[in-house]
Amino acid sequence: MLFKQKDLKGIKSGEVSLAFRSWKTARVKKSSLIKSAVGLIRIVDIYKVKRSAISHRESRQAGFDDLEQLLSSLNSDNQEVFKVSLQFHSEDPRIALRNKTTLSHDEFKLLLTKLKKMDSGKFGSWTMEVMQAIKQNPGLSSTELATIVSREKHWLKIHIRKLKNLGLTISESVGYRLSPLGEYYLMQRRRKTDL
Repeated sequence: MLFKQKDLKGIKSGEVSLAFRSWKTARVKKSSLIKSAVGLIRIVDIYKVKRSAISHRESRQAGFDDLEQLLSSLNSDNQEVFKVSLQFHSEDPRIALRNKTTLSHDEFKLLLTKLKKMDSGKFGSWTMEVMQAIKQNPGLSSTELATIVSREKHWLKIHIRKLKNLGLTISESVGYRLSPLGEYYLMQRRRKTDL
């Protein structure tokens, strides 16, 4: 579930507590958590509503100036309208993780195990190659980075997201960079290779 930046700020401050979406079927579940640029957002509840049942007050709770603006934002091609009640849950745990500059022996071993599992899939060993490419080309667009690592852009974005979920990379407005944890990981891998 995607949100505009202004809505994310409103959710975090508590000014925005509703979202309306036109979908064929619900795309979020009650009590689930969604990762966003401002942190984790909790889906308090979700249910179908008729367009005619949406009130002016609810449109303001959803971050719109008026009901007309909200209704015009909804897709009208015979899709259901879902009213999603939501609230800010907590800061993104990946932020604290990515800012780590040291790991215990067990933490490093666990991270290494996760990355080795990623490398054992059908796409072969890719984690070090992608992280090295990001380190050497911070802020490079995904299109250009995909060319460097000889991968398809869509594949690259999905797999960089996996590294981000481990706290190893940071997404910029354009491109990516290694997090402090990512830098630490590469340094430790180099040290172990040099031994």
